[in-house]
Amino acid sequence: MHTEYRKMHNLAELVDSACGIHADKIAFRCLDQSITYAELRRQSRCLAQWLQHRGGLEAGDRVAIQLPNLIHYPIAAFAAIEAGLVVVNTNPLYTPREMRHQFVDSGAKAIVTLGQLLPGLEEIIDQTAISTVILVDATDPGDRQKTRKAQYVSLHKVISAGADLPPLAVSPARPQDIALLQYTGGTTGVAKGASLSHSNILHNTDQFLHAISDFARCRDNIFVCPLPLYHIYAFTVNMIGLFASGCTNLLIPNPRDLDSLVDQLRDVPFTGFSGLNTLFAGLCRHPGFRDLDFSHLRLTTSGGSALTSAAFESWQEVTGCTITEGYGLSETSPVLTINVPGRERLGTVGRPLVDSEIQIWDKSDRPVTAGEEGQIVVRGPQVMSGYWGRAEETAEAISADGFFRTGDVGVLLGDGSLKIVDRLKDMIIVSGFNVYPHEIEDVLSRHEKIIEAAVVGVADSKTGEAVCAHIVCGGELGEQEVIDHCREQLTGYKVPKKIVFHRELPKSSVGKILRRALRDN
Repeated sequence: MHTEYRKMHNLAELVDSACGIHADKIAFRCLDQSITYAELRRQSRCLAQWLQHRGGLEAGDRVAIQLPNLIHYPIAAFAAIEAGLVVVNTNPLYTPREMRHQFVDSGAKAIVTLGQLLPGLEEIIDQTAISTVILVDATDPGDRQKTRKAQYVSLHKVISAGADLPPLAVSPARPQDIALLQYTGGTTGVAKGASLSHSNILHNTDQFLHAISDFARCRDNIFVCPLPLYHIYAFTVNMIGLFASGCTNLLIPNPRDLDSLVDQLRDVPFTGFSGLNTLFAGLCRHPGFRDLDFSHLRLTTSGGSALTSAAFESWQEVTGCTITEGYGLSETSPVLTINVPGRERLGTVGRPLVDSEIQIWDKSDRPVTAGEEGQIVVRGPQVMSGYWGRAEETAEAISADGFFRTGDVGVLLGDGSLKIVDRLKDMIIVSGFNVYPHEIEDVLSRHEKIIEAAVVGVADSKTGEAVCAHIVCGGELGEQEVIDHCREQLTGYKVPKKIVFHRELPKSSVGKILRRALRDN
């Protein structure tokens, strides 16, 4: 299967093509709502017309979308794309400080959000360029527009009004035009907006669908999407790629509520599932999940954080389906590598996608000898043009010959598969030896009483740094038992010197364990 999306000029072409081909199919489902491809195109076009004629927005202006996984998300995103606007993906859990940084940095002029998020937004809106607030869960925003500089409107009324407005009068976006500002998590400093062009995302869609071509050919796919669409993984893979293939995406608004997630899967013949390590592990321990019908499940994808062997094995035992792990970053649209579905090499993230060139560099930016560890760098059509408004940081991240420095340590194996060792910033140096947290976390996760584990470095007067393991357990467990378990499988300097027990570990909105929070505390 070769999709040729890379030859399209912009994402609006992809959306229009998919909605025409699959008009009567369900595009997105969420709780008790669903929307067909044809109705999605109608509503997004009405919204696009309103944004241009009544919202005062011009091509290239930025629109923030701050929503959980609701059907309104693709309506808003596709409307922005069709109107030639730039989507600014925004986490609904952001604090006012985080919102202010992102909205000021991006220069967003409009936002699509929930009424319950307004208190935080209204703390900082007058410090931003936002002049239009569209609420998806209100029929009458009240008199807020009288007390704030922005106009407040309901999505329902906007779509109705947009139907009576003139057609869009906007030049089609060019392939190199920015479609999306995807902000990094800020784990290494201030969050930066990765400028992803229409071409970047179209190419990555083409690359991803080519890699899962056997699955994508099926016209009756229902893909469970518990990861938020504001995250680049679900944005490109689910909302663009699988949507383009005619798939129905089942959106899960709150994947942390496992009881609700399981209930939403009952009586749904889902064929695909996207997730990450903590979600797989949690679901496999949920008794209701084990009772679901997995007879239709043919593809499970994992990304966003390293997959442990324990989670892989549990998922396969419960569902009968393997997990196809891939690798990518916000700056790469995101997918760089993926395993062959059903023929995964456990412990690797697969081979590079077509047209993706991956190298391993040493500290002097020189390729290492085959089989040696080093920083993963990549060059390909899915690599961003740079960080929004940050020329200096862009020059540091992308070499003169176009290689993006990922900040991840890895090794290319003999068959071309990539093995992720860990993040450079997470590496622990014990008495001069490099220690990578993921290796220890993988060993810890194999203990029957350990539910979750995260490893960080702590200062040590003798060794410089020492290994500290943060653990959530599901039964009586002492420090010595944990240490003995590690000593059986790890060399001495890798064995945790300190064990800290928790009721739960800090996680990002997508369920990724936040090592930085553990280090800071």
